[in-house]
Amino acid sequence: MAKIHPLATVHPGARLAEDVEVGPYAYIDDNVEIGQGCKILPHATIFPYVKMGTDCSVFPGAVVGAIPQDLKFSGEVSYVEIGNRVNIRECATINRGTQASGKGVTKVGDDTLIMSYVHVAHDCRVGNHCILVSYVGIAGETDVDDWAIIGGGTKVHQFSHIGCHAMVGGNTGVNKDIPPYAMCGRVPVCYAGVNVVGLRRRGFESEVVRNIKDIYDVIYYQGFNISDACARVKDGFPPSVERDTILEFIRNSKRGIVRADDSHEKGVIE
Repeated sequence: MAKIHPLATVHPGARLAEDVEVGPYAYIDDNVEIGQGCKILPHATIFPYVKMGTDCSVFPGAVVGAIPQDLKFSGEVSYVEIGNRVNIRECATINRGTQASGKGVTKVGDDTLIMSYVHVAHDCRVGNHCILVSYVGIAGETDVDDWAIIGGGTKVHQFSHIGCHAMVGGNTGVNKDIPPYAMCGRVPVCYAGVNVVGLRRRGFESEVVRNIKDIYDVIYYQGFNISDACARVKDGFPPSVERDTILEFIRNSKRGIVRADDSHEKGVIE
């Protein structure tokens, strides 16, 4: 039986695994499912239509499953889905989806850290192993791919896409798509190199990192437009997961990728 503090409020319709812990003054509404090993700390709030995986923690002041801050929302049933081993820190907010988008669900993947005061808006998709640092705000229908890191205080425009293994510097305003493996930041936001440190920490071989860097040199620093640069990358580099991931990301980009940093020293990995 779940360990529920007598000062907590848990709706009878909520489904909690046997070893879930619920602290004092926490609030869990109807139509909530919480998996094994989860801890809902004091003063955390979980509204209806939230499904949470195993071994997650929701810290004080966090609100998961509030209705979307979207004028298109008309009271329909929509959802939040949280993966396994997700940490949702103090005063973070994760809103439900809205059917007007055609999605109706906000998703956070496994092993992701949502730091304090982060806002994840309606219909966003945050992948596995991501880190959203304190005071990040990602607007509606933003996609954040696996292993991405978004620095503190960054604001991300709606419909944006942040690629896998990308790193976005703090206090950045993201209004273009951030390509995979890239390091971006500054004002206005721009490509500043390859996320070399992050890739090496995750076991990418030096040759693979060099290949990614060479691909982005063609895309950003050899004077081609994006279409021509991608054609040259496709013809000039052997097939690889990294090459194909970059080309597919650019091909599917709706907002266009960030521009180059004009002050970047060509040919140097930072």
